[in-house]
Amino acid sequence: MSSSFFQPVDAAEVPRFAGHSTFMRLPAVNSAKGLDIALVGIPWDGGTTNRAGARHGPREVRNQSSLMRRVHHVSGTEPFSIANVADVGDLSVNPIDLMDGLHRIESGMAEILASGAIPLSVGGDHLITLPVLRAIAKERPVGLIHFDAHSDTNDRYFGDNPYTHGTPFRRAIEEGLLDPRRIVQIGIRGSIYEPGEHDWAKQQGIRIIYMEEFVSRGAEAVMREAREIAGGLPTYVTFDIDSIDPSMAPGTGTPEAGGFTTREAQQMIRLLAGVPIVGADVVEVSPPFDLAGMTALAGATMMFELLCVIARQVDEQRRVKQV
Repeated sequence: MSSSFFQPVDAAEVPRFAGHSTFMRLPAVNSAKGLDIALVGIPWDGGTTNRAGARHGPREVRNQSSLMRRVHHVSGTEPFSIANVADVGDLSVNPIDLMDGLHRIESGMAEILASGAIPLSVGGDHLITLPVLRAIAKERPVGLIHFDAHSDTNDRYFGDNPYTHGTPFRRAIEEGLLDPRRIVQIGIRGSIYEPGEHDWAKQQGIRIIYMEEFVSRGAEAVMREAREIAGGLPTYVTFDIDSIDPSMAPGTGTPEAGGFTTREAQQMIRLLAGVPIVGADVVEVSPPFDLAGMTALAGATMMFELLCVIARQVDEQRRVKQV
């Protein structure tokens, strides 16, 4: 472990309910300079079409992330010993101007990327992923591994509005930010607006794995295919908390019955090992609709799982450079 790496507050020394609330109880820093992984909040839900509240997600996920400890019990990964990680705070947002909000998120993310850190974000509704991708994929399109109940490739809402949490990946493909042949969406389910709602996505080459297929094939087979679709090239990972069944994650804007268990979600994230991840997010945690913090805890847990995968990637890349 590098002596310069930031470390979380030890819960055996300072109770989890005491001290400042930060992601994983890590130090809060003003810049991502010197970090391998930047934990960042994006408290914005300007694209929400029904149950708002995801703007409060980062704060409550920070609170629940105090329950994360230092070592992954399955992989043995010690993320804070092999990567320099800290909480860089929240990006600047505008809750009353959608277009300015998108611009602020893109600009803030560009600053993090310029420092060389890999961003691991907590939203916020799913529209936040669009400006994040605008920053990450500015030079070349990336692949996408997408856990969700919804495809989020719709076109327009409420007349001619192209920007909602149901449209980010259609816009990202149109803008050349994503290679649709390297997109896989896992866990899609629920009623839809019209019979051909997913036709556009499929025509672009997106691989949609509906929940029924996931159940019949299992996590290992599905994630094996997901890794093949990513193709060993730069890939973004986005995890919508509504991919988890509302019995385990009720605090979200658009809940859909019949989702993943938290255990299945954890297993799938662990199976991302080997995918070149250039950034990731956990979105749509809406504390006003939560019960006893269980959705925020699920979000913090998925964040920790992603952190462990990315930290191992950072460590492996560092070792290769040292050879």
